[in-house]
Amino acid sequence: MELTSAPAALLIIDMINRFDFPGAKVLEPRAKIIVPSIEALIQQFDACDYPIVYVNDNFSDWHSDRSALIDRALERENPIAEKLRPRKRDYFILKPQFSGFYATNLPVLLPQLGVTRLVLTGVAADICILFTAADAHMRDYSLWVPSNAIAGEDDSRQKWALEIMKGSMDARTEPTTSMALSDWVPVGPDS
Repeated sequence: MELTSAPAALLIIDMINRFDFPGAKVLEPRAKIIVPSIEALIQQFDACDYPIVYVNDNFSDWHSDRSALIDRALERENPIAEKLRPRKRDYFILKPQFSGFYATNLPVLLPQLGVTRLVLTGVAADICILFTAADAHMRDYSLWVPSNAIAGEDDSRQKWALEIMKGSMDARTEPTTSMALSDWVPVGPDS
């Protein structure tokens, strides 16, 4: 696949998931609620031909790959994975820990794509989203973490995580209902 330069990338974090871990009974219904917001962002990124990058836990399956992880998520009825199933043109990165940057090729891929802005979506707000945002911030990426496109197990911890990302990482946290990709990414010759 040929890499094309784009100012922004959409990261979809841990949404290709079996939801078979402690806390999943609380998190899965919350993750279902954010699917339409993520789908709307996918449409906006597709319209601009900007990259979509799935960043997913390997769930301790060290022999796993993209296809195996997707197949595993779809072994049972799974409307989240069915609706957000990665396409051939989408990038897919397996991560061994909380941050999408830790021990992955994401720090190499994003500069190759020319990306300077990241939209973070997915689960869990106070763990994987927060850690990925911190690592992105340390690498000077501008961040938008739409509050209606992330989910966590606990409302207060999700609010806390959003406050940290906004206050300490200069992340935008407006929901997709009040800000669009075109409002956030500069367009034109000086962009």
